[in-house]
Amino acid sequence: MTNAVILANGLFPTEPYPLYLLEHADVMVCCDGAFEKYLDRYGTSRLPEAVIGDMDSLSPELRERYAHLIVKVDEQDHNDQTKAMRYILSQYPDVEEICILGATGLREDHTIGNLGLLMEYTRMFNLGQRKVMAVSDFGTSFAITDSCDLHLGEGRRISIFSADNSLRITSEGLQWPLDNVVFDAWWKATLNRTTAPIVSLHFSHPSAALVMVD
Repeated sequence: MTNAVILANGLFPTEPYPLYLLEHADVMVCCDGAFEKYLDRYGTSRLPEAVIGDMDSLSPELRERYAHLIVKVDEQDHNDQTKAMRYILSQYPDVEEICILGATGLREDHTIGNLGLLMEYTRMFNLGQRKVMAVSDFGTSFAITDSCDLHLGEGRRISIFSADNSLRITSEGLQWPLDNVVFDAWWKATLNRTTAPIVSLHFSHPSAALVMVD
């Protein structure tokens, strides 16, 4: 199994779980602004496989010193997190899990955009059985595209979002069932809690939804 980490330029993780993911990744890619934070924490004991972005957030000194790691992508249609996703999927086709760290925090607009992109990636890329998730000090987020069972454990806080207001989800294992939720506002299925080890979600049709758990 090959697992990859994308280190984005949000809040650098400090909790044991995200740091474990970072330190034990088979493949690591830094977005340009995150590379300096990574060097401040870990030095040069292990360098990432690549540093990706338009390099607007990386000092000229670091761009020159680590030129062999730089993958400069000037196009502005996608953000650096998406550029890193595209790079990993093209360079490491056997990757089975991609974990994004630093996707949240510091800027609310980046947080909303980066988490929303987890749903977009299910349409943009041929992910197959690959797992893609964003992990922070405060929780884990991932996208689902159809009916599924989530093995989350009992008593977990959970929120579900979707941009598809025609989607209907029935649920089992939640304190407040989703059966009557219309996804026409962001808050509609937030601040829930699991009441069973397995949460079953049944979609009215295939679509993208974002699950956030802490």
